[in-house]
Amino acid sequence: MSTIKKVVWTNTAKNQLKGIYAYYKEKSVQGADNVKNDILNSTKNIHFVEQFQKDEVEPEYRRIIIRDYKILYLEENEVVFIIRIFSTKRNSIQ
Repeated sequence: MSTIKKVVWTNTAKNQLKGIYAYYKEKSVQGADNVKNDILNSTKNIHFVEQFQKDEVEPEYRRIIIRDYKILYLEENEVVFIIRIFSTKRNSIQ
């Protein structure tokens, strides 16, 4: 079981998180902060590579489900790369 030394966010994932935050901010700044913090905290809790399931659609990635969002990540040399974040709701813009 490989332990994780570092978590790195790709530019794509950072931009998707900013979009999610902006979406919720229109309704509530506190709500936007809560969603952003939940997503960030979930990635900080990755301690070993096999902690979360392989994604059924993109099996080369592992996934974290938090609220209505799926976070896809990949591990290389004990570094986790956050690849994408997207909504699991149907007909969602985010």
